Amino acid sequence: MRGIDVALGRLEHAPDSRLLAMNEAVSRFLPRQLSLLGDELDAGPVSMKNLPASLRRDWISPGGWLRVQVSPTARAQATAGLRRFVQAVQAVAPQAGGSAVTTIASADTIMWAFQQAAVLAILAITGVLLLVMRRLRDTGIVLLTLGMSALLTALFARAAGMSINYANIIALPLLLGVGVSFNVYFVMNWRAGMHRFVSSASARAVLFSALTTGTAFGSLALSHDRGMASMGSMLLISLVAVLVATFVFLPALLYTLRGWARVSP
Repeated sequence: MRGIDVALGRLEHAPDSRLLAMNEAVSRFLPRQLSLLGDELDAGPVSMKNLPASLRRDWISPGGWLRVQVSPTARAQATAGLRRFVQAVQAVAPQAGGSAVTTIASADTIMWAFQQAAVLAILAITGVLLLVMRRLRDTGIVLLTLGMSALLTALFARAAGMSINYANIIALPLLLGVGVSFNVYFVMNWRAGMHRFVSSASARAVLFSALTTGTAFGSLALSHDRGMASMGSMLLISLVAVLVATFVFLPALLYTLRGWARVSP
């Protein structure tokens, strides 16, 4: 209050132009506020007939149907809770729609697309490997190493504090194409008699190829879009997992199988 008293005291000796500007700044909203206050004092009972047209369009259909809006609790904002909320609402109103229904439907579509892509990719890879290698054992070695890459991807993502979500899960089928190519190179070199391929030119070529691929994935990880950045980070993690499986797990598996072959009768 002291500050207001000081300001009013200064206005006592202010010129007329300043007083007029002060009056304009203080009272220009007063007529509007008085009008709104008068409308509120004259307000009558609210009924369906005197609702504003904009409100009626949002909540009442031309046929007279009323819109009912149901919101989930804070605990239902997670995917599992949101799914239970949608199921409970649709059990009462099967035609219910809204953002929650759209979110769950989109999530189901993404998961179905991921599962379909993964299954088709594995079947296609298995068929091509059988045609090219013509050995069931070698095909199994490549697929087993590919499975190890997928397992390491999940472990590395967990260690990095990254969860698999609906944005980055669509990137995982790319792991199959990248991982199988590296494994094929090493298995084919092993069949050709190259048992020290970790230090070979093929290994360096695989490493340089992974570095160039990682550069492209890294650009996605630096994106300002959270979904794109999550997908790029998951691709980088999966690429590291592929390299570990190719340079560590696959040689150990081949040498183990070679030892078994020597001791077998």
